[in-house]
Amino acid sequence: MALTESWHLRSRSRECTATGIAFTEGQRIVTAIFPDPESSGYLRKDFCEIAWNQRAEDEDQPFSSWRTKFQPAALQEEDSRAVTKQSAEELLRNLVEEDQEHTENTRYILAVMLERKKLLRETDTQPTTGGTLRIYEHRKTGEVYIVKDPNIPLEQVEKIQEEVFALLSPQPEPEPEPEAEPEAEPEAEPKQ
Repeated sequence: MALTESWHLRSRSRECTATGIAFTEGQRIVTAIFPDPESSGYLRKDFCEIAWNQRAEDEDQPFSSWRTKFQPAALQEEDSRAVTKQSAEELLRNLVEEDQEHTENTRYILAVMLERKKLLRETDTQPTTGGTLRIYEHRKTGEVYIVKDPNIPLEQVEKIQEEVFALLSPQPEPEPEPEAEPEAEPEAEPKQ
């Protein structure tokens, strides 16, 4: 797996990381992304506003954080089942999980497309030594995507968009090869 600083993080939790108390529908919560000391990635933690405001100043500081509203898991499951295999959402999810450096431009274009469709919302941007990371949250499921902004030159945007549209277009099913007809067995000569 390439270390290109793009990650897919789990969906929002059903309970507060600090208190363990279950969230209720519509409750304002704080989502925070922390560097993961055990990997080169990040960890997502969700907090109720009270627990977030009571965090000690000497606790680990998040890489990014934002406020959002909690949606119950039942709504999240319905939304995730509605995604088709060829959707931009599914393609982005797969490319982020594969984390191949050569798909960096495609991931960025897909994230921007989904943001324009109001499926993702950009919650933060963070400058790093490797470039700017854009943090997106799925509006319905709460999934978080960290996508590197590859600073695509304007003259290349159209070409990359065409590549993305080609990936999203239904691919024709390969035609099955005709079955070979069994060779006819020679007729047996009549016995005398």
